[in-house]
Amino acid sequence: MSGSGKGVCTAVSISNAITNLYASVFGQHQRLEPLHSDKKLMWKREMNCLLSVCDYIVEFSPTLQTLKDGSTLEVMTSRPRSDIYINLPALRKLDAMLLSILDSFQETEFWYAEQGSISGHSSRSGSSSRSSQRKDEKWWLPVPCVPTDGLSEKSKKHLRQKRDCAYQIHKASMAINSGILAEMQIPESYMASLPKSGKASLGDTIYKYMYNAEKFSPDHLLDSLNISSEHEALELADKVEASMYTWRRKMGMAHSKSSWDMVKDLMSDIDRNDKNHILAERAETLLFCLKQRYPELSQTTLDTSKIQYNKDVGQAVLESYSRVLEGLAFNIVAWIEDVLFVDKTMKNKE
Repeated sequence: MSGSGKGVCTAVSISNAITNLYASVFGQHQRLEPLHSDKKLMWKREMNCLLSVCDYIVEFSPTLQTLKDGSTLEVMTSRPRSDIYINLPALRKLDAMLLSILDSFQETEFWYAEQGSISGHSSRSGSSSRSSQRKDEKWWLPVPCVPTDGLSEKSKKHLRQKRDCAYQIHKASMAINSGILAEMQIPESYMASLPKSGKASLGDTIYKYMYNAEKFSPDHLLDSLNISSEHEALELADKVEASMYTWRRKMGMAHSKSSWDMVKDLMSDIDRNDKNHILAERAETLLFCLKQRYPELSQTTLDTSKIQYNKDVGQAVLESYSRVLEGLAFNIVAWIEDVLFVDKTMKNKE
């Protein structure tokens, strides 16, 4: 946790440790089946160790204490810092739920065949058709196979229930992660790298629409851009976010939005008709709509910069823990969708 003497701060070391632990435990787990007992034990043991640092991240609050003579005395008592107090138990619960979902697939009507190796059991029409469909998509994943007459209604109901549960866990983890990232301090290096103008970041077309539109419609703007991939969406998100902070800097608001006290001090001095204020608000709205359209969007340059330069150990734990749970939940949903797809393909062939 000391950073191995390489100049890495404790927060980044813990963040890396959680990320690497997840890769070690779940990196080769690519099927709907219980996690191996040794891996599960390793995950729980190592995570308990890494999360234990949060026991010492506390805040003090005044509490009335009643003495033996009946009089009261105000004393300062400690409790976990509010963000840890709220989010860490929730993340532990989501973690346990995800492991429980995997455990529920101990005995299944479907099975897996490795790509390119078709055994006697896996040579059924459903699996072979899925194998060809996956040549360019998920070639590295094992292929789900189902009986020739498809899955039973009971099995499909179980799959749908677990898919919906994993999807809700994914949404909850993503919400926690977004909240923690929003609270993190914006690195000075990011602010220093911003272009001199928002227009330079966005380009003429987007800037003119944001500047000239009387009634700004982010959905209309996104529709007109014809974004064809998540890579393009991420590039746009980086540009919009950079322009937003460029305009905020011009307003004297170059700080994290979560610094509410600073915002309140400045709000009274802000001219809401100021061009930079209007453009910053529109950029924020556009970024929000973009992330809604692409919920699986990778972290922006600002997000990765925040993680890289973060020195708050509590935030590092919460951000990395929520991020890996978000990834696991997403994978489980995808695996279930794969099985249901194969079953549907089999039904259609009948």
